[in-house]
Amino acid sequence: MSDRSSRALLERLIAFPTVSRDSNLEMIDFIRHYLGDLGVRSELFYNAERTKANLFATIGPGVDGGIVLSGHTDVVPVDGQPWTVEPFRLSEKEGRLYGRGTADMKGYIASVLAAVPAFVARDLKVPVHLAFSYDEEVGCLGVRPMLAELAKRAHKPAVCLIGEPTELKPVLGHKGKLAMRCQVKGAPCHSAYAPYGVNAIQYAARLINHLEVIGEQLSLPEHHDERFDPPYSTVQTGVIKGGRALNIVPAECEFDFEVRALPGYDATHVVNELQAYAQQQLLPKMRAVNAETDIRLESLSAYPGLATSPESDAAQLLASLCGSREFGTVAFGTEGGLFNQAGIPAVVCGPGSMDQGHKPDEFVTIEQLEGCDAMLSRLADHLSMKSGA
Repeated sequence: MSDRSSRALLERLIAFPTVSRDSNLEMIDFIRHYLGDLGVRSELFYNAERTKANLFATIGPGVDGGIVLSGHTDVVPVDGQPWTVEPFRLSEKEGRLYGRGTADMKGYIASVLAAVPAFVARDLKVPVHLAFSYDEEVGCLGVRPMLAELAKRAHKPAVCLIGEPTELKPVLGHKGKLAMRCQVKGAPCHSAYAPYGVNAIQYAARLINHLEVIGEQLSLPEHHDERFDPPYSTVQTGVIKGGRALNIVPAECEFDFEVRALPGYDATHVVNELQAYAQQQLLPKMRAVNAETDIRLESLSAYPGLATSPESDAAQLLASLCGSREFGTVAFGTEGGLFNQAGIPAVVCGPGSMDQGHKPDEFVTIEQLEGCDAMLSRLADHLSMKSGA
């Protein structure tokens, strides 16, 4: 097996434990040297602490058009998960390759790197760009400074192919996400005198209940888009903490909630409605007891949805690469909406299934990895023959 095969490269990539809370620089350095040995120059875009970096590289002529092959280098943690194999060492069993990130999404990155020698050897009419990011798993944060820099450049790609796991099925859309934190400041006292305090947990519960009401409104049939599953925008509270002892009226409570918004729906409507409810219904009652009480909302992360037109050039290219025009959507988010906002239409297609992503004993099948290799080979043929995307 060649050291430049997707299987061999995936084995190297899995060995880098690039959990989002940690650095990805060792993996980025490996990729940079791999590309350099093939004569491909790459550039890095660091975070403020210089502990993480995006990598961007171009193969082919410096002209408009072409395609960005985009993937994220970070993976989710394995803490507390019942793995039966070593998560950061590739293992194979019955046609499956196991390890953290095999599906989400180092399998795709391995296939892209394995295709680089073919891209280099071809007489490409338009370029292939490689864009590997950090901190996708914590809100699509890392790719943003790279996109901001690329927006200043003279030549713009025609399409971005994001290799999130779709079982190599063509995907044109997903929901956006807004993650928020709500902090409730109450007024403590002995629980025997509970009416003289302001119970932060109870007021947080009212806010959470109001979010449920908003979610029910969003689920009404007139708000449905049947391309998505579920076919409406959703609201969900996922984390809550507060209180110190049962005999103390709690002074603080905070909870985190998210909005998964259909493309075209502004998730800040949910935040504005919750803020109005707090200002009009809750804070007057709280401050009638203690003027220092408060309710604050803070944004944690956000990324836009994606809804690429089936008639677009980007969709037509994806159909030709996949051999299918049965375009779909996915429930999870990607960096695609951010590329789209930067003027680079995005589509999604990659090896593996998100049914395995984020789970113990994550895997990608060898068949899927080989299918991605074949798709990228078709892309090399396409870009050698035509101009544009």
